[in-house]
Amino acid sequence: MFSVDLTENAQLRPLEPWQAEEFLAHMDRARATVDPWIPWASISTDLASATATLQRYADNAARDKQRLFGIWLDEVLVGGAMFVAFDAKAGNCELGVWLEPAGVGRGLVTKAARVLIDWAFRTRGLHRAEWHCNPDNIASSAVARRLGMTREALLREAYPWNGVRNDTEIWAVLASEWK
Repeated sequence: MFSVDLTENAQLRPLEPWQAEEFLAHMDRARATVDPWIPWASISTDLASATATLQRYADNAARDKQRLFGIWLDEVLVGGAMFVAFDAKAGNCELGVWLEPAGVGRGLVTKAARVLIDWAFRTRGLHRAEWHCNPDNIASSAVARRLGMTREALLREAYPWNGVRNDTEIWAVLASEWK
């Protein structure tokens, strides 16, 4: 298994079905802060559902459609980064990230997202990377800005969560703009 150092004591590594127990413990710590932003946080509530979430990403990685990575800080899973969508043929991908409170304020998601975008552009030859977030998620919009993304759109009332329709911002960076 590969591991990319994000800091001296933090790594980005694949997050796979055999790690479901660790993932579930992490989700239990993170759920209150990530549930509004990561749809599967509220459905990964026991070992079977956590395993199913990780298996879905593993299956889609095998199809070259999605990928899921964990962020470990001092050997504890504290967050992750993912290709929510990955379309090599069209040259587009969408990234997502999350952290539990123990990982916040260390620049981990920005560094992890940078690794994923760099791989998508330099290794896979993709053309465009997108970032979708609720405009109320200020931290997520700030990461998009730090990555050099441009806010391209606001989709009003684009998705329901807890009975309320929510807006979505779309940010993007093109391979030709990537530094």
